Amino acid sequence: MAQAETTIDVLIVGAGLSGIGAAAHLTMQCPNKSYAIVEQRADMGGTWDLFRYPGIRSDSDMHTLGYRFKPWLHEKTIADGPSIHEYVHETAEEYGISPHIHFGHKVISANWSSADARWHITAKVVDGGAERRFAARFLFMCAGYYDYDQGYKPDFAGEADFGGQIIHPQHWPKDLDYAGKKVTVIGSGATAVTIVPVMAEQGAQVTMLQRSPTYMVSRPAIDPFSKFVRKILPEKLAYALTRWRNINMQRFTYWYARRNPAKLGEKLVNMAREALPASVDVDTHFVPKYGPWEQRLCLIPDSNMFTAITEGKAEVVTDHIDHFTKTGIQLKSGKHIESDIIITATGLNLVTMGKTAISVDGKAVNFGEHFNYKGVMFNDIPNFASVFGYINASWTLKTDIVADYVCRLLWKMDDKNALVATPVLDDPNMPKLPFVTDFSSGYFARSFDKLPKNGDRHPWRVLQNYAAEKKILTQDPVDDGVMVFSAPQYTRAHSENTETLIAAE
Repeated sequence: MAQAETTIDVLIVGAGLSGIGAAAHLTMQCPNKSYAIVEQRADMGGTWDLFRYPGIRSDSDMHTLGYRFKPWLHEKTIADGPSIHEYVHETAEEYGISPHIHFGHKVISANWSSADARWHITAKVVDGGAERRFAARFLFMCAGYYDYDQGYKPDFAGEADFGGQIIHPQHWPKDLDYAGKKVTVIGSGATAVTIVPVMAEQGAQVTMLQRSPTYMVSRPAIDPFSKFVRKILPEKLAYALTRWRNINMQRFTYWYARRNPAKLGEKLVNMAREALPASVDVDTHFVPKYGPWEQRLCLIPDSNMFTAITEGKAEVVTDHIDHFTKTGIQLKSGKHIESDIIITATGLNLVTMGKTAISVDGKAVNFGEHFNYKGVMFNDIPNFASVFGYINASWTLKTDIVADYVCRLLWKMDDKNALVATPVLDDPNMPKLPFVTDFSSGYFARSFDKLPKNGDRHPWRVLQNYAAEKKILTQDPVDDGVMVFSAPQYTRAHSENTETLIAAE
């Protein structure tokens, strides 16, 4: 049985890094606004609560993956999952966010009603199936970009014949015993290069089976620069300085990769060559067919992947799978890999808006037909924002500035006495360009039709440029002639006759 609607100013969907960050910004910048967070899981943390595979860690440094407003104080810059999970919890407690979170609620649908200038949201209680309804003046989607229910896994011929365990990292079984076992990890992305060295160190004999190589770059797990400045400067200043340095290092690396892909690629391959024994065929296993940053670079802390290979605890095989057998994997080259456990680190399924059915006045929204506005909102969808982080830098950099923009927009609406803010597309014939260009990762390629589109001009382009977007979202005028502010009289009358807003329970 559905409960009566809970009415708030802002409803945030998702209590991961983005959702908790958004709530903290609202607390700091818009204390006059009530808000609630709806989270389908039983705990906050998002990615860092979901994934439990061995060695789960960040693939960005925590001075840029961490929030701008909350210094990362742990010694390790490349942080393990439990530490990041703890960091999210600390943030929620420090900013009084926890009481605003409704755990175990999966948002099913959200419909914008022009009649009362509100989003009407239906959430299903995960444990029990009852429904709960919310009415929000503004809807802020922070649900991430991949399917929490199911990871991506191709169908492999002969899977049913395999006599061991087949595991996708997104559904890691508790207390899996792999010591002394032969483990094959299919894939060569960030998840695979995290799992392989840790399982190898903990007693498994691991083979990483890849169709094609990935660029790998080693960085210290403990940042020497951060360690030094923390000794001589106050924590907040040391964090800000290290964050500024690392942001600019990320920007320079990406710029250099696009300007000189062959030179950077050669440098990365030479680093691998220097770290590995001469017996390893680097040209076969570590020279990708694409340029650096056409897919994300795989970060390996303290060269742990290279160390596992050097010590003979892990190996890399570059080949194509023909079929699974009872005892392992038969490759097209004729080689057979004996396996007790097969890990399918084959990627994610990308979804839009957490699979929530979004509609405007009852008409379903197909985001694949909408343009992204300033990397935050979408044409002709009122009072609606979404966080989608960077593919070439740390996700949370985008979270902070998107939240800044939403807070600025809410204040501008108050200043203009407006109930509705809508980015209105002025050119219906503008070309529909890919949401992300020059990025060939499979999860994007598989999801082109689902993703919002880029236009060919500002403000309808996602720039993938933190410095440029920071200026746009935190400094440029909110009232830019594209954003239309309105307060129709019939809507205003309805609003004034509605009971006073109440804070989330």
